[in-house]
Amino acid sequence: TRHLSTHLILLYFHPTNLAMAFVSSFTPTLSRTVLSGNVCSAPRFSMMAKSPSVPFMEVPEAISEEMPGYVGFDPFNLSSYMNVKWMQEAEIKHGRVCMLAILGLVVAELYTFPFYSGAPHLAINRHDWGVENGSMKQILLWCSFFEIMTMPALVQMLNGQGDRVPGDFCFDPLGLG
Repeated sequence: TRHLSTHLILLYFHPTNLAMAFVSSFTPTLSRTVLSGNVCSAPRFSMMAKSPSVPFMEVPEAISEEMPGYVGFDPFNLSSYMNVKWMQEAEIKHGRVCMLAILGLVVAELYTFPFYSGAPHLAINRHDWGVENGSMKQILLWCSFFEIMTMPALVQMLNGQGDRVPGDFCFDPLGLG
C-alpha cells in the first residue's frame, strides 16, 4: 500500500494536473466540464461582459466605466472586498511619494547642500549615512505627519460625507490644477 500511496501522490502532483488546476481558477465553468471527464458535452460559458484588458475574465462589478483610466483590470478581484476609493487614494499617494523620492535622488546626486558637505555623493552610500546621522528620522516624521493630517479627509470620503474625489486635497498654491 505504501507504493500505491506514493504513486497516487506523484499522480496528483503531475504537471498536467497542476496546470489544469491553475487554469480552472480562471475559467471555472469550462474546467469543470473538462476535469469531470465529460469531454463530449459542449462547455458552458458565461455571457457576462468581458474585461477589455483581460478578455477571458469578467468585468469587475465594483469598477465602473466612468472611473479615470478604466480598462477593466482587476485580475485578483480586489475591488469586490476592498473600497475602490481607498485603493485609488493609496495609488495616487504612492505615486506622489515616488515622484518626490526620484526628485530627491536626482537632486542629491547632482548637488550637495552646504550643510551636507560630509555626505557621500552616491545614493546608496547616502542612505546609510543618513541612517547613522539621524536625518532619515526627519523623513519618517514628515511622512507620518502628512499621513495623520490627511486621514480625516480620507475617512469622510469613505463614509460618503462630501463630494471629495480620491487624491484631491484642495491644495494648489500655484494654481496649476
